[in-house]
Amino acid sequence: MILPPSLQPGDLVQVVAPSGGLKEFPAFEKGLEIWRSRGYNMQLGSHWDAREGYLAGTDQQRRQALLEAWENPHCKAIVCARGGYGTTRLLENWRWNSVSPKWLIGFSDITALLWNLAKTGISGLHAPVLTTLPSEPDWSIQRLFDYLEGHPLPPLKGQGWGGGQATGVLLPANLTVATHLLATPLHPPLDGVILALEDTGEAPYRVDRMLTHWRLMGALKGVRGIALGRFSQCDLPPSSLSWTVDEVLRDRLGDLNIPIVSDLPFGHDGENAALPVGVEVTIDGDRGLLNFTNKNA
Repeated sequence: MILPPSLQPGDLVQVVAPSGGLKEFPAFEKGLEIWRSRGYNMQLGSHWDAREGYLAGTDQQRRQALLEAWENPHCKAIVCARGGYGTTRLLENWRWNSVSPKWLIGFSDITALLWNLAKTGISGLHAPVLTTLPSEPDWSIQRLFDYLEGHPLPPLKGQGWGGGQATGVLLPANLTVATHLLATPLHPPLDGVILALEDTGEAPYRVDRMLTHWRLMGALKGVRGIALGRFSQCDLPPSSLSWTVDEVLRDRLGDLNIPIVSDLPFGHDGENAALPVGVEVTIDGDRGLLNFTNKNA
């Protein structure tokens, strides 16, 4: 996996909106200010404020903005404005042209871009988008910039389910987006990976349905470990006859005989620790740790 060069203050960073239409304008401005306060030259990509239904412009407009940023030789990183829905639409007949690699930063719906970029052998960063960055705690913001600027990542601590230790390639994702990439040409190989999964707004039975789909496809057979982040707004009211989302995760993943760590600080509606895509990590299911080998350039 190729790691793009580390950033340094003064670098040009372009903002693109490849997914849902922008609506959180105050948070957007605050996110820009955080990046600028770190010394970065922030440039808004073309059509950043376009709207086409629930999308941030037409497919052609969003493809154009992403391509312009990717091929700009002066641009050192691309930060996505927000998630939502729409990035998978851009990947039909899409090719990452051969240019010097640069950081692509985002999460949630941006999973599709991160996974497809990883399939070409280039690492990205599963991390806050511009509109969620202002709500991050200081340590999470510092973690994001530390990694991009070449500093090592400290381990993340969660709840260990047992299973010992395993080393593999980290592949972070939104569960819903990743599920809809399975059996398409877009996703990277899953053998030898440590999956890092999160989601939001999915009822327990829908999480059950997705994970059962993974099981039936055999998609989990080569996975060496699973790191679970936050599954926010996924539980139904107590009056509903339903398992909790935690019970579903235990039921669908607990018998895989691999290290699993849950309650890690990443995902929607809370702390969203930066996770590099395609780097080697070690997961410790007994101690509840996700450790990074820190080979950042």
